[in-house]
Amino acid sequence: MRVFPFRPGTLLCAARLCVAIGLLAALPMPGVLAQQAAPAGSSGLSQGDIARMLPATDMGANDARNRDPHLRPVSDSPATPFDAAPIPKNPLAPDADAVGAKTCIACHALENVQASHSLHVASFRVGAAHSGPQAACETCHGPGSLHAKNPAAKGTIIAFTHDGGTPVQAQTQVCLGCHAGGARQHWLGSVHENRGLSCSDCHNPMARLSPEGVLAKPSINEVCSSCHQDIRAKFNRRSHMPLPEGQMACTDCHNPHGTITKPLLKTDTVNETCYACHAEKRGPFLFEHAPVRQNCLNCHDVHGSNQQTLLVAPIPMLCQQCHTMTQHPNDLQSAAGLGNGVSPDERIMGRGCLTCHTNIHGSNNPSGPKFHK
Repeated sequence: MRVFPFRPGTLLCAARLCVAIGLLAALPMPGVLAQQAAPAGSSGLSQGDIARMLPATDMGANDARNRDPHLRPVSDSPATPFDAAPIPKNPLAPDADAVGAKTCIACHALENVQASHSLHVASFRVGAAHSGPQAACETCHGPGSLHAKNPAAKGTIIAFTHDGGTPVQAQTQVCLGCHAGGARQHWLGSVHENRGLSCSDCHNPMARLSPEGVLAKPSINEVCSSCHQDIRAKFNRRSHMPLPEGQMACTDCHNPHGTITKPLLKTDTVNETCYACHAEKRGPFLFEHAPVRQNCLNCHDVHGSNQQTLLVAPIPMLCQQCHTMTQHPNDLQSAAGLGNGVSPDERIMGRGCLTCHTNIHGSNNPSGPKFHK
């Protein structure tokens, strides 16, 4: 073993280094100082911090536009910023007065703890500097003086449940007071509005149950499937949209708040919706297949199918719904001619009609009027 000679200076340098490291460790970091300065039970964020972190929304969009000298003023939406949100009128308690959030918290302590983590309450508390201390609760639930006197009486406060006594229309009007326009411009008259749904059937702004959208369930798909059980079952079929795998959501194709189409599509037609992902099927084509250009649903069940590529029926049975006993082939094909049938037919083996007619969605080849190329 090699032995190094002892040098007094080396020991002195090591001692000084240890002292320096100890002093640095004793100094608090900036983040630690912020945490120490924050009161117990606080996240360390001030009301000003929350105000700066709020995301851009529809609320106050018109105000910002009207302040811009380069844009034309608009006043086509009642949407308001958080600091100007009005106290809604309760049609069942027109004489009630605002009592302030502290009165509400005296009884609703649990709701206050849950709602304090939500974006709505944090935002209304920021806006309370302009609209008053009642903003956090009564901006949505309306004036609460009558409810405080008789909490068991239904209708004395705007309740966002079907059995709370408040009409669904009144509940919806409260939400649309801020969330008007944009994706919700077709809510009035939509199929969901006509069926008596309220905003709280899909959303829960009082608790953070979803990463975004203040949904009543963890995901959009779970919210939709709570009513649309028949559609949810189709996603369990052999061929389906990649929705169960989390690669897409119902709102990729539909707008649940209403559109100009009956199935609440985000575009004007079914085909335009499909082309948003399947752009290669859009064309234009030199030779077009009429049922394809008319509607993709003529051949496909978009939510799920037990046939290949979401087809509504197996090939060649699907093709023979239109092409039967005309030209080629001149005889009706049936399941008996499939590979596992009693009399297999080579004309419908494998990909069936698509073995020859490969470009069935349309062809740009000069030799492709039969969609061969």
